[in-house]
Amino acid sequence: MDVITKFLNYLEFEKRVSPHTITSYGNDLKQFFTYYIFILFPEIAENPDPEIIGEKLKNIDISSIEAPLIRIWMVDLLENNIDERSVNRKISALKSFYNYHLKIGTVEKNPMLQIRCLKVQKRLPVYIEEEEVSFLFSRDLFPDSFEGIRDRTILELFYATGMRLSELINLKHSDIDLYESTVKVLGKRDKERIIPFGKTMKELLVFYIAQKEDFFDGLNQKDYLFVTNISNKMYPKAVYRIVNKYLDMVTNLSKKSPHIIRHTFATHMLNRGADINAIKELLGHSSLAATQVYTHNSIEKLKSIYKQAHPRA
Repeated sequence: MDVITKFLNYLEFEKRVSPHTITSYGNDLKQFFTYYIFILFPEIAENPDPEIIGEKLKNIDISSIEAPLIRIWMVDLLENNIDERSVNRKISALKSFYNYHLKIGTVEKNPMLQIRCLKVQKRLPVYIEEEEVSFLFSRDLFPDSFEGIRDRTILELFYATGMRLSELINLKHSDIDLYESTVKVLGKRDKERIIPFGKTMKELLVFYIAQKEDFFDGLNQKDYLFVTNISNKMYPKAVYRIVNKYLDMVTNLSKKSPHIIRHTFATHMLNRGADINAIKELLGHSSLAATQVYTHNSIEKLKSIYKQAHPRA
């Protein structure tokens, strides 16, 4: 087993990180070590052969990597218009990779100790205005069909709970407690949490489940809650398309994704006086620092209201 695969298996089976992170880290590591191979073997760079590169990657000597090479790679990425955030993610992948191999004794020194992440300007989470959300759910935008009812339920559940895309597509009927009006989700690192929802969401779930049962002639508590029209489990791209389609009807935001609705959930809750620690628990954040970014949106909202309302603002 090559050093990259061994590390990715460690992330998957021991650290239990998300599949998205594993894929991203795997791509970042292969990109860096392919860059290293091209430096060692310029003839391969001139005529890249995937099989030859794959063989070289399996037998790469990771202990021979020095910090200056990593810095050169970072500069090369920036010169090729890779933004600072993406470069920092690649650096995080390498740091995690070398920490693991230092821990198991594959290497004796860690070149990443001399590498610092790039400074990036903090971006405030983008969110949808309350009026736009109201317009989305108050107008007859959703078709009167199984797909239309399902799509509305997906969007409403994202906004009612702030859950992640991966959490939503993995929901099963047994995770919904209609009596208590709660949903159980499995978050990052297999951490479970219970999220409450309101009366409107409960009524919509009851209606959707009834429509689904009728459409497929029955259902099982072990079935996935959201499925395609041929009863397959919903997949991320399908949910992205659904969210993008309906958000495009109500907002001019350039990015229209499930995560934007998550940002919207947190921002609207905070704007209406919710305790930040409660929002942290609802979102499933491991630290308060990840949640505190939403306070900036609330401060900007307060500033806007102040400028509009105060006679000497």
